Amino acid sequence: MKDLDKKVKAYALKNAVSYGGKAVQGAVISALFNEGLKKNEVGKYAKEISKIIGEINKLSLEEQKKEFEKIKKTLSERKVREGLPDLPNAKKGKVIMRFAPSASGPLHVGHAATACISFLFVKEHGGKFYVRIEDTNPENIYKPAYKMIANESKWLFDNKAIIVIQSDRMDLYYKYAEKLIKKKTAYVCTCSGDEFRNYVKEKKNCPCRKLSIKENFERWKKMLAPQAYPDKFSKKISTKGNKKGFGEGEAVLRFKSNMKHKNPAMRDFPLARINLTKHARQGKKYRIWPLMNLAVAVDDIEMKMTHIIRAKDHRDNAKRQKMIYESLGKKFPWTAFLGRIKFKDMDLSTTKMREAIEQEKYKGWDDERLPTIASLKKKYKPEVFWKFAERVGLSESDKVIEKEEYFRLLNSFK
Repeated sequence: MKDLDKKVKAYALKNAVSYGGKAVQGAVISALFNEGLKKNEVGKYAKEISKIIGEINKLSLEEQKKEFEKIKKTLSERKVREGLPDLPNAKKGKVIMRFAPSASGPLHVGHAATACISFLFVKEHGGKFYVRIEDTNPENIYKPAYKMIANESKWLFDNKAIIVIQSDRMDLYYKYAEKLIKKKTAYVCTCSGDEFRNYVKEKKNCPCRKLSIKENFERWKKMLAPQAYPDKFSKKISTKGNKKGFGEGEAVLRFKSNMKHKNPAMRDFPLARINLTKHARQGKKYRIWPLMNLAVAVDDIEMKMTHIIRAKDHRDNAKRQKMIYESLGKKFPWTAFLGRIKFKDMDLSTTKMREAIEQEKYKGWDDERLPTIASLKKKYKPEVFWKFAERVGLSESDKVIEKEEYFRLLNSFK
C-alpha cells in the first residue's frame, strides 16, 4: 500500500478521537480496506499497524485531536465507514443469520462481542435472527443455561431473536444422516480410533468405506438399537458384545470426503456417534448424537441461512459444512470470519464462574463483579453492546483489550 504509515496514523487518530482516545485495530483495518488493503495482506502489515496504533493511544485526547487536524487530508475522499460495513448479497427483508451458543453456561461479554454484529445486520436489512442453543453433547450441559440464554437473548437482541434448541430437533438430524447414506456420502465406520488415525496418516481408505448402501443402513440400525439399562442410577453401561446394537465407541457415522485431502482434518470426518450419557433435557430418549458439523449444517440448511459470521478458528468446520451442503446440492451461505477477542484481566470460563458461585465467592450469575450479561444488563442498555460490535466490524485480526479499556468503551457508548 502506498503511504501505509500515514494512512494508518490518520485512521487511528480519527478512530481514537471519535471514541474517547483509544483506537481499535479492527476498526482501523476496516477503514484501510477503503484504501485498497486486501484481506490476504492483513497479516503482512498487522505488526506495523499495531505499532502505530499503540503510539497513537499513548497520546492524550487533546494531542490526538491536534495531530488529526494536521493529517486528516491524507484520508481517502471516500467517506470513512460509519456504522456497519457492507453485507454482500443482502436482500431487503431476506437476511437470515444466527448465533449459536453452547448450553454449557449463560451468556457473557465474549458472546455479545461476536453475536451482536449478526443481529445488527438482520436489524438493518430485515429478515430473521436465530439464537440456536447447541446441546448435542450430553456431557457438556448446564441445565439452567437454557432459561438464562433465552432470557438474556431476548434482552440483548431486542426481543427479536427466534430461540431454537438443537436437542429438540434430533429426528431431523437422523433424517439427514440417512439422506447422506443414501447418497453414498456417509458410511458407518466400525474401525477403532487408533486404526482410523493410521488410515488418515497413511492417506488410505478405511475398509468400511466400500460398504453398500444396504450394509450401511444395517449398521445404522445397529447404532440406533435400544439398550436396556441395569438401573436408574447408571449414567452409562458397556454394551460390547450385545447383538442388539453397537455400544459406545464401536461405530461412528462418517462423511465420505477424500482420504488423500491435503488437510488431514478433512479426511472422512465424523458426523455422529453413540453416547449413552443421560441428557439434561432429553434424558435417555436418544443414543446417537450428531456432532457439531452435521447438526450445524442441517440447521443452517433448514433455517435457510443467507449469511454466517463465525470465529476464524472455525475455518475448518466451515469447510466441512460446505462439503455437506454440496453433497446435498445446496448453495453454501456467504461466510465471514472474526478474529479472536482476548479480554485481558477477565476470565470468561463459565465453568470457573460456576465453581466460584458454588463456593459462594459470588452471590450468583448476576453478581456485579462477573462479566456476564445477567450482571451487566443491570448497568447497561443492549445498544451499548451493539455499538461495541459495530465498532469492531468484520475484522479477522485478533485483538487484545484490557478490562479497564473495555468498560471505558462501554461507558462511552451509554
